Amino acid sequence: MGYCRAVRVGNTIHVSGTAPNWPDGHIDPDPEAQAKRVFEIIGAALAEAGANFADVVRTRVYLVDAADFDAVARAHGAVFGDIRPANTTLVVKALLNPAWRLEVEADAILP
Repeated sequence: MGYCRAVRVGNTIHVSGTAPNWPDGHIDPDPEAQAKRVFEIIGAALAEAGANFADVVRTRVYLVDAADFDAVARAHGAVFGDIRPANTTLVVKALLNPAWRLEVEADAILP
């Protein structure tokens, strides 16, 4: 499947659903560690498109287990601090890889 990690259209950036993959192929089973990794990947995609987390206006978080919400929320809060983008968090039956605990999308608007 061909897709882009992020697409910039004018001053808007859409970051695709991002999963917790590490360069060496391992996947940490801890949901907070997975969330931190996801936000590292999203941060890199934003930077490549000329943006940063302060430009993010919306995130969508897909969890496979509602019990992971607090751990993922800690990682989300650590990244965004006082920025507080709009957010939707959903619990889904499954993600593409059974080891993934979450996937995150983000939208940013540049000034």
